[in-house]
Amino acid sequence: MNSGETDILLVEDSPDDAELALHALRRDHVANNIFVVGDGEEALDFLFCRGRFAERSFEQPPKLILLDLKLPKVDGIEVLNQLKGDPRTKAIPVVVLTSSKEERDLVRSYDLGANSYIQKPVDFEKFRETVKTLGLYWMVINQRPVIHEAAKSAAQGSK
Repeated sequence: MNSGETDILLVEDSPDDAELALHALRRDHVANNIFVVGDGEEALDFLFCRGRFAERSFEQPPKLILLDLKLPKVDGIEVLNQLKGDPRTKAIPVVVLTSSKEERDLVRSYDLGANSYIQKPVDFEKFRETVKTLGLYWMVINQRPVIHEAAKSAAQGSK
């Protein structure tokens, strides 16, 4: 897949959860191009076009990020912090999709700019339906702004 054409970036370290999410999104034709990364460091490299993703362009950000919080290398809270703290990536919608039941994770996620926080259902069918519903909302119903002028300037300045 060409990582420049990403509809959804799925940041998930559990292969089973990633597979369930992919199945739900593809089965119901919610998104064509879904890119999966397994840790926070890889997510940041993808989003900020560095490392093995250096050829990616800020001009084609993902339309949605599904972000787990409990990740190896760099946790989801830090990914969210860096993502929402940079004008080039700030407007990308982020849905935290996590098994965490911690109130502090919920509060911190919203404080950092998460657009939604969903606790993963443990039941397969409920998980599939949740992913399908959130995918439909964010990819079809939700209105997204065209890339902000500040983000364009910041992206051009980093070249």
